[in-house]
Amino acid sequence: MSKTHHSKVLIIGSGPAGYTAAIYTARANLKPLLVAGMQPGGQMTITSDVENFPGFEKPINGPWLMDQMKAQAEHVGTEMINDTIVSIDLNSNPKKAIGDSGDVYLADAVIIATGAQAKWLGLPSEELLKGKGVSACATCDGFFYRGKEVVVVGGGNSAVEEALFLTNFATKVTVIHRRDSFRAEKIMQERLFNHPKVNVVWNSAVDEIVGDANGVTGVKVKDVNTGAITDLKTDGVFVAIGHKPATDLFKGQITIDADGYIVTAPDSTKTNIEGVFAAGDVKDKVFRQAVTAAGMGCMAALEADKYIMALEAAQAPAKKQANNKFNP
Repeated sequence: MSKTHHSKVLIIGSGPAGYTAAIYTARANLKPLLVAGMQPGGQMTITSDVENFPGFEKPINGPWLMDQMKAQAEHVGTEMINDTIVSIDLNSNPKKAIGDSGDVYLADAVIIATGAQAKWLGLPSEELLKGKGVSACATCDGFFYRGKEVVVVGGGNSAVEEALFLTNFATKVTVIHRRDSFRAEKIMQERLFNHPKVNVVWNSAVDEIVGDANGVTGVKVKDVNTGAITDLKTDGVFVAIGHKPATDLFKGQITIDADGYIVTAPDSTKTNIEGVFAAGDVKDKVFRQAVTAAGMGCMAALEADKYIMALEAAQAPAKKQANNKFNP
């Protein structure tokens, strides 16, 4: 049987942004309710080694870090629900969301932390080797490829940026692109072409990623014009064909840019709707790091707290007048 949940703050999403928002709103005594979504813990749950989250001397496990954040949020008073929001009315007061379970969620403020998903090649071998040499984040994992050879797949700004970043660690970076030219900005292309560590393979696609129990050992590259297959040795594959923010649920209600990311006010997590805030990869197309997502979760919580304080102050006279009618 479906239930109706009432809370001052509803947090949608459970990655670093959502859990951090939960910790801060709970500590502000707002008694937040967090709906975890389809992938509790977000993209960090498919990250085996995390070496750039502050506070840990040695690499830590991504799922473990998310478990710790969740436990901390619960410890300070967050109610966690394993459900997925399937519809929402952000313009109502209170805001009203409905879960896949049929449960109804009512809240004064909503923090959207649904994140973004990297676009993948869709290869079975890619799925098998994720976290074992296949990555979608050079900033996260490039450090592990010092003195090794890597492949970057893609042809836009992200691919060129990832390739240039990886030259700081790898001995050789091969960029594989299915067309005969890049879509990236010209100045970035020039830097790439002039770099001695970079090689570009045009008109080609990765047909298969080869590996063993120790990780990636190579890729099979297919010429899109001739169909010819070439074996290429590599220690890692970085897929850089873009990200898709999880914003379909909010389209038509909230301002979203051409790439699908939620637009917020400068230096803020406020959206175009009062009482609705967005944090983490769902609004961040530039950095996409766990630590920046956590920082934005903190910002969203503090702004939600301020919003609710103002809302309650505005409602106080009306409540007082109503109480006086029943207590002459």
